[in-house]
Amino acid sequence: MERFENSAEYSWHVCMSALMLKDYANEAINIDRVIKMLLIHDIGEIDAGDTIIYSSETAELKSAEAAGVARLFAMLPEGMSAEFLALWNEFEAGETPDARYAKAIDCVPPLLHNLHGNGHSWRAHDISQEKILGLNARIGLGSTELWHVIRKQLEEAFEQGILNKAL
Repeated sequence: MERFENSAEYSWHVCMSALMLKDYANEAINIDRVIKMLLIHDIGEIDAGDTIIYSSETAELKSAEAAGVARLFAMLPEGMSAEFLALWNEFEAGETPDARYAKAIDCVPPLLHNLHGNGHSWRAHDISQEKILGLNARIGLGSTELWHVIRKQLEEAFEQGILNKAL
């Protein structure tokens, strides 16, 4: 598909991917917590603006996202607000099995969208092969087996010319 994925498609795709691929997580995970993380991890972008996964994270952007998260979660009942804020922080830190798996799965929809869409957003944003491989290597932290399969697909796509190595 040679267009940008919208947020509704992404949310559905990332949560379905998490459910379908949960048996490939490196460690035992709580899929309910993972799904919650995936549903809320980009909420700060409502205020800070949507960014692609390959954008450079600046202190200003992270601060704007955190402020957006605090503002939006403050609208929720106290217990729910605290739970979601804890899950958001856990995802951001990426140090638990649930967060590592969620961060791995977060990479999957944009990869599949590009692999099956002739590298549309990679080309539109001049994303290099090195950056694609480097950023997405974190998939292996949540699922070594999934990263092995995706890396092979990426290498094949690069060999077929989906992305110019020199970008």
